Amino acid sequence: MMARALELAARAGGRTAPNPLVGAVVCAKGRIVGEGWHRRAGKAHAEVLALRRAGEKARGATLVVSLEPCSRQGRTPPCVEAIVSAGIARVVCAMRDPNPRERGRGIRLLRKAGIVVEVGVLSSEARRLNERFIHFMTTGRPFVALKLAQTLDGAIAAAPGVRTAISSGPALRLTHHLRSRYSAVLVGVGTVLADNPLLNVRGVAGAIQPLRVVLDSRLRTPPESRLVSTAGEFPALIIYDPDKAPARRLAALAKKKVELAPVACGGDGRLPAGKVLELLSGRGITSVLVEGGREVAAAFLHERAVQRLHLFVAPRIMGGERALRAPLECTAGGEIRLRQVEREFIGPDIYLTGRLF
Repeated sequence: MMARALELAARAGGRTAPNPLVGAVVCAKGRIVGEGWHRRAGKAHAEVLALRRAGEKARGATLVVSLEPCSRQGRTPPCVEAIVSAGIARVVCAMRDPNPRERGRGIRLLRKAGIVVEVGVLSSEARRLNERFIHFMTTGRPFVALKLAQTLDGAIAAAPGVRTAISSGPALRLTHHLRSRYSAVLVGVGTVLADNPLLNVRGVAGAIQPLRVVLDSRLRTPPESRLVSTAGEFPALIIYDPDKAPARRLAALAKKKVELAPVACGGDGRLPAGKVLELLSGRGITSVLVEGGREVAAAFLHERAVQRLHLFVAPRIMGGERALRAPLECTAGGEIRLRQVEREFIGPDIYLTGRLF
């Protein structure tokens, strides 16, 4: 039953942020009598929806839920009260809520009400599902995933002036699904100048558009770029260094609907990943998908600011000097290793994902 609860939870994709993904199942006499999942922040929680569908059959039944039920009033009433009122006899949850305001409180209240509570069923799977939420709750910083696409010889871009997609159609469609799961999508100004991307989510029903972020210390982003010209429809933020950006460029972009935020560059001349993430966290961003080229990828890897890698490898050889060569200063035996690796074919491309740092 917990596998079903996790399956339901995953249906919401990235629409619940800053809330977690949660699914719930009510079982009576070995049968599912009600189920639900949290669809969007501010909407009814999974447990409440499952209990509503179960009705009177919930009395004396078991509630299986992918995360500890909430115990505090937020935009919706606490789930613990609904569970007790419904007459649930037993609750099985995959993991405790990492939110410091919760963290076991819901479990304690349920047990105090005489309800049997079990914790830890399929906990690894539950933690994988909510890794973005867990990271933000435990660190206060957005969860960062780095998405890269390369050829067999490591090329991550075509020749200068040539706009060619490295990934196949199926891989590009998956990229849009990945974008839909994150609060923000981030690139460097080099990507904007080379590709003039929109960076929005397309082809994903019901998706909430992520904040599009550009790291551009000197404000080289053209005011007529697609990203800037669509800022009224899809939110966009340009982060710049106030000591390096010319006043005329700042004035030109300030007339547009794009947001501008100042951050001082570090000693290496880059906008520091840590400072960028601190800024985004203050704006309520809980997760970031980094899609930049080699400079942005190297900067985030250098600061050990990446929690997950999404890598697409196309069955092509492009040649030239366009591979990702990041100056990471790894010591002997201290190379960066991908953990908990998952792999599959997406069309003709190989897709790898795993945890970092």
